[in-house]
Amino acid sequence: MNKNQFLEELRRRISGLPQEDIDERLAFYSEMIDDRMEDGLTEEEAVASLGTVDSVVDQIMSEIPLTKIVKERVRPKRQMKAWEVVLLVLGAPVWIPLIIAACAVVLAVYIVIWAVVISVYAVDLSAAAGAAGGLAGIFIYLKAGNPAGSLFSAGAAIAFAGLAILLFFVCKWITKAVLKLTGRIFLGIKTSFAGKEAQHYEQQ
Repeated sequence: MNKNQFLEELRRRISGLPQEDIDERLAFYSEMIDDRMEDGLTEEEAVASLGTVDSVVDQIMSEIPLTKIVKERVRPKRQMKAWEVVLLVLGAPVWIPLIIAACAVVLAVYIVIWAVVISVYAVDLSAAAGAAGGLAGIFIYLKAGNPAGSLFSAGAAIAFAGLAILLFFVCKWITKAVLKLTGRIFLGIKTSFAGKEAQHYEQQ
């Protein structure tokens, strides 16, 4: 892929963004390709060194706020006619509750996911507390002259400590996975908004 092909494909993929952002990104990557060609790379090598168009688009979308993309997409491209305004107002009792309901469902699912994560953290803290209690039990039973109880407390402390350590790594992995999923969801929403514009761009 040469420079012009790369920039044209990139323009198509980000055509749903505000025009100033499109121009800024295209100028940035055009200059980056030129700089690498000045360093001795061929045009194709300079383009390939940037990565795939998909990876570049993901990077661009991750840098632009979702609100900015939505604002650009909902901005009317032309003056609305009177009958369109009337239909929009009359349909508001239908489409506004539907949008609210959809957002509420998405938010509820997201809250449930984090509730599960928090529950796992709570179990981990409980296991750590059990380990601490087992350690305390060792000294309490020894002081009471009960070596069997002290041995039992030592075993319980070791078991709870092992469980706490295991759950710590599980919690860490789950947290990273949820945060990564959150990032992918927002990136997907951004790309879908820009993608609708890109489809319109292709049809033209």
